[in-house]
Amino acid sequence: MNPTPPSEVRDVRDRILSSGQRIMGGKGFSAVGLNEVLSAAGVPKGSFYHYFGSKEAFGEALLDDYFAAYLADMDRIFTTSGSNRAQQLDAYFSAWKENQSFEDCQGRCLAVKLGAEVADLSQGMRAVLQRGTAGIIARLAQVLEAGAAEGSLAFTGTPGAVAQSLYELWLGASLMVKIVRSSQPFDNAAQATRQMLHPAA
Repeated sequence: MNPTPPSEVRDVRDRILSSGQRIMGGKGFSAVGLNEVLSAAGVPKGSFYHYFGSKEAFGEALLDDYFAAYLADMDRIFTTSGSNRAQQLDAYFSAWKENQSFEDCQGRCLAVKLGAEVADLSQGMRAVLQRGTAGIIARLAQVLEAGAAEGSLAFTGTPGAVAQSLYELWLGASLMVKIVRSSQPFDNAAQATRQMLHPAA
């Protein structure tokens, strides 16, 4: 019996993760059964445990995959040539507003959708969430520090503390958007962000 080529293993695993991210991004983790994910991925149920030891292990891999892509997008935005750090931050939060739709985020708001739910269900998934959000905050802090150095940003407090506050502000806005079914909380967050950073003239 010939072993499955690594590329095929990766392809099947990625299909399962992609389907899970899309479906659970809309319905949540607990409300979605593995059969629904595997059916959407076109993978037999018996194959699931070849790639993941349990639904919880799948959830950890799902979040790891999500944060890897999210942080790569942040790195792309924050290395855009021809723009200063204030402009890069504006592009980042504009992308946040676009991706965190209250109608259908297509799995792009997974941390917001699953954060409160799985943090109490699984220590492993909570650890992935904590690690992923720490990476986001660290990148924001780096941009704030660089923006202050170049003069495009000015703020009160350390870059790390301000980055933490900004992330919490926008995370809260994302939750409110889902409650009120309107993008107004994002507009409020954008205004508060401008006030916090008061870009230098």
